[in-house]
Amino acid sequence: MDSTNLENCITDILRSLGEDPERDGLRRTPNRVAKSLQFLTQGYGQDPTDILNNALFEVSYDEMVLVKDIDFYSLCEHHMLPFFGRVHVAYIPNGKVVGLSKIPRLVEMFSRRLQVQERLTMQIAETLEEVLDPRGVAVVVESIHLCMMMRGIEQQNAFAITSSMRGAFQEDPKTRSEFTELIRHRKEAFA
Repeated sequence: MDSTNLENCITDILRSLGEDPERDGLRRTPNRVAKSLQFLTQGYGQDPTDILNNALFEVSYDEMVLVKDIDFYSLCEHHMLPFFGRVHVAYIPNGKVVGLSKIPRLVEMFSRRLQVQERLTMQIAETLEEVLDPRGVAVVVESIHLCMMMRGIEQQNAFAITSSMRGAFQEDPKTRSEFTELIRHRKEAFA
């Protein structure tokens, strides 16, 4: 990503808004915004299979593996405003498991791209399904969108929930029910 080009674009945006990019408070803003955008979109430079493949292990475990309450931050591709919240990911192994820390890394990678919540949800599920070949995968994303809060409809309390259920989570109501019950329990129970 070309930082100088980004800085020039931000300078042009400031001018288009009627601002003076040379005034004291804005003089370094194009550089800061360029660095911020590079950080917030660093997921484009990462490969999801590389994140997961170096941490696959042969294990005969065949019950649900759940990592929940994974915090994420992303930018809406429609307005480039933040949306953020939590992701819950579960899978039922089919002979191999992935290191638990790799699941939040996968969420982070996909969220560090311009996104819509629906695609983010599906990308996480599809990648785990492809790499692990599990008996089932479930992903639920809960988030608030600043594009709905700050502009347009201006709804301060609305949040969005998306899900992707595959394999056993889609086919077996008991498995799906167990997953939804487990993600309802909050970590305050450990306090």
